[in-house]
Amino acid sequence: MAAESNQDISASIGGLLNEKPRAEHLQVLKTFTAALRDREYRDAVEEQAFSSLLQVLTRLSGELQAAGETSEDLQPVGLQLQLTAECFRAQRNSCVQSTRNQSLLRELGFIDVSLKLLRFLQNTHLESTDGIFETLRCGIQFLGNLAVGHQMCKDDIWQLSFPSIFLELLGAKDEKAVNYASMVLHTCLDEAKVEDMSAPQNIQLALRVMELCRTQPDLDWTVLIATQHFLKSSALVENMYTGMSHLERVTLLELLFAQLREEDSEECGVPPSVARFVAHSFQTGCGAVLTLATGTASSNEVLQEALTVISLLDVLCEMTSDQKQFMFLQDHPDLLPTTVELLKQVHTIGKASKNMFSAAQNFSSLGGDGDSSPVIGFKAHLIRLIGNLCYSNTNNQNKVRELEGLPLILDNSNIDSNNPFISQWAIFAIRNLLENNAQNQELVAELERRGPADYSALRELGFMVEERGGGLLLKTVRKDS
Repeated sequence: MAAESNQDISASIGGLLNEKPRAEHLQVLKTFTAALRDREYRDAVEEQAFSSLLQVLTRLSGELQAAGETSEDLQPVGLQLQLTAECFRAQRNSCVQSTRNQSLLRELGFIDVSLKLLRFLQNTHLESTDGIFETLRCGIQFLGNLAVGHQMCKDDIWQLSFPSIFLELLGAKDEKAVNYASMVLHTCLDEAKVEDMSAPQNIQLALRVMELCRTQPDLDWTVLIATQHFLKSSALVENMYTGMSHLERVTLLELLFAQLREEDSEECGVPPSVARFVAHSFQTGCGAVLTLATGTASSNEVLQEALTVISLLDVLCEMTSDQKQFMFLQDHPDLLPTTVELLKQVHTIGKASKNMFSAAQNFSSLGGDGDSSPVIGFKAHLIRLIGNLCYSNTNNQNKVRELEGLPLILDNSNIDSNNPFISQWAIFAIRNLLENNAQNQELVAELERRGPADYSALRELGFMVEERGGGLLLKTVRKDS
């Protein structure tokens, strides 16, 4: 675009400062916005044009705030809102792939003026709700474009917005505005800023992001914030978890589970300290699941607490499924004994009377539309975790034997519609418990000969007992042999 045209538009913007807002002014700004879509024009815009635009934005901000403070009938502000939105659009367009303009707008003071105006719009009771939402969206988009690839802009936005303005914008009643605000937050975040968020006095912003993950899962930016930033900070995870309801904890754990299942799990970014925290939380809270079978779980809070434990178990199973960076959990203090003991308690309760922990053969209900038990698969996952913790670990193999866990797992090897794939997980656990462990092999063989319980499933697990030389030998066999 010719320099003459550039100067004409700049002069027209400056002319707005000497007149009351009119509809023609909106066209001037729209022309400027459209021109800024052209890269050559963007690169040639003079500083004076942006200075005039900032003065227009500042004037409009003052008029809107004056209208909001009027105690009489609200003044019509539709035109001012349209003009403000167009200013934001021009600012937004000027920053596209232009480090020069990003730096220029930052130096002129656009960030402070824009943030104060956005905060006012978010909290005002002016008429024309649609106009307010449109202006909010454009202003937040400007901040996003300003921050992309420009560290100084990111830092300034963070300094002026954290935590209160971010918290307010993420609470907007307009879903698009919330999505754009999430984008700005994601763009600004880095390791140091996540550390700022983990401080107790600032934790509400992180909790707000997690609330959006739960209530508006289609907002991709909030999920990215949680998975790419939050889960990499053990301090933030622990402080969030402490301040969350059980329902919110389940959301956090579901995101953690999904992150662990990413194809490139070695690069999931979840630190060991988060794994230790998950293990500790499971150990301290796992007893809540037992209340589900006693009839005392009538309150929603008790149910949610039990569901949290179930989610913790799912995460631990995934972490210990041959993910090398988390296999230190095999040595986590008392994790294995706690899991074996919980399996004992659940199994005993299920046998004592008919309840949700009892084995069942009601396969017609699987995959149906009816209400399913919250503990579907819980025993199977306990056995899976035990098997994981004993993989190539002689100390844990021995510990399970000492805790009388071998007959317990064998007793849970039959098909159970309340625990899909429990037979397969029992096979997996028994194999891990017997591998290169003569004492465990002898114990299982002796159990088969004495027959204190129904161990006919041993063959289904792929083993057979053979007497040889006055002793017992446990051999692996093919199931179809």
